[in-house]
Parts: sequence; structure tokens; C-alpha cells
Amino acid sequence: MPLLMLVGIPGSGKSTWAADFVASHPRHRLVSTDNLRVALYGDEAIQGDWRQIWQRVLTHWREAIEAIRRGALDGVIYDATNTRRKNRRGAIAAARSVGFTAITLVYFDLPLSLALERNQERSRQVPADVIAAMHRQLQGAPPSVQEGCDRLLVLGPDRYLGTPF
Repeated sequence: MPLLMLVGIPGSGKSTWAADFVASHPRHRLVSTDNLRVALYGDEAIQGDWRQIWQRVLTHWREAIEAIRRGALDGVIYDATNTRRKNRRGAIAAARSVGFTAITLVYFDLPLSLALERNQERSRQVPADVIAAMHRQLQGAPPSVQEGCDRLLVLGPDRYLGTPF
């Protein structure tokens, strides 16, 4: 029951990587907090009620676990920033509680300057001070297997396109 939990600041390439991965591995389901915000509020920029978004994440995870058990899916990608260690630990624990047994953190580690540059090229820009604060969180508490995952994959700015399984 594999889950790839993406970790990285806005502009780090998480969503692009996830879309590319799902395109080349169509038996994986993408669960994206941005997509859930669009479904709930009509716009991914609307942060909304995190509890409502999180409940949708859990619902999608449970549905995916059932699809994996039926042989209809191979795994799930969870696309969110996951920049706070406490929140990553909680998400990992929740993922285990719904049935994921092979959890890989995929950390998009790149210079802040590159993420800010990429952010400027996006249609929906995240404020630079928000990205900088998230970058500091990750620098102070980078993801590690001690958070409860099974594996950590660190990707640089050139993005890894293979399968981490």
C-alpha cells in the first residue's frame, strides 16, 4: 500500500513532478490539496478550512486503499507542501491508520532563489515571504525517516522522473 508524500516549498516542482509521474504511471492516484481547494472553494488560492480539506484527503486515501486492494491502483501521491515536521508526522500517522504500509517522503530540495524565480512564472503566485518562511521551516527541520516514513527520496532542481518504488 504505497504512498508518496511530497514535501517542498511552492515553486519547488512538486505538482509538475506529480503530474509527470501520474502521466507515466497511470495506476497511481494524485491527491492534491490544491485540487481539493478548487473542488471545495472554486480556487486553489483560497486556503479555506483546513479540517474540511483534511477530511477530503482522508476520504480520498481510504478510497485509494480500497482500489489498491482490488488491484485497480498501484499507489497514491499526496501533493501538499508538508513543510512542518509536526504536520508531516501527523500525516504519516494518519496514512498508516488508513492502511498505507510503504510511505516514501519525496523531498524537493532546491535553493530558495530558484523557487522564487519559478513562482514569478506561475499564474498563481504565492507571496515571497510565505515561501521564505516555509523554506526556513524545511531548513530547520528537513524531512527524515525518523518521522515515521519508510523511505526518504531527496530530489534536486533537476527533478527525478523514475519510479521511487
